Amino acid sequence: MEIILKKDVQNLGFKDDVVNVKNGYGRNYLIPQGFGQLATPSAKKVLAENLKQRAHKEAKVVADARALAETLKALEIKIFAKAGGEKLFGSITNIDIAEALEKAGQAIERKFITSGIVKRTGKYAASIRLHRDVVVELPYEIIAEKA
Repeated sequence: MEIILKKDVQNLGFKDDVVNVKNGYGRNYLIPQGFGQLATPSAKKVLAENLKQRAHKEAKVVADARALAETLKALEIKIFAKAGGEKLFGSITNIDIAEALEKAGQAIERKFITSGIVKRTGKYAASIRLHRDVVVELPYEIIAEKA
């Protein structure tokens, strides 16, 4: 079954992508939840026209995302956490990285940050999706807090 996505769906595709899914997934989840619509020939023509009109606007958005990516690469993010030796008391997640970016002056929503759960001090990298075509690796360091 071909579906045109109306919203980004994790591990499936981005908005306005035409994807093949199993019938039950499309009929019972994607369409009722408003994540997609059937990819009929007329819907595909409407989508193609919309994408053509949106193409030049998209170029500016991508340029802005790339500029933000260069700004993020230049940042040095240091996160201080309580630790016993190298092992942290707790963990560092994408929420903590989003807060550190906020303090550095760059507001990024935490749902666009992929870092995993870190439980030790050291240097790590988080992946930030600024646009469907622009993904930046953000290096950060976790430092044991002095008690």
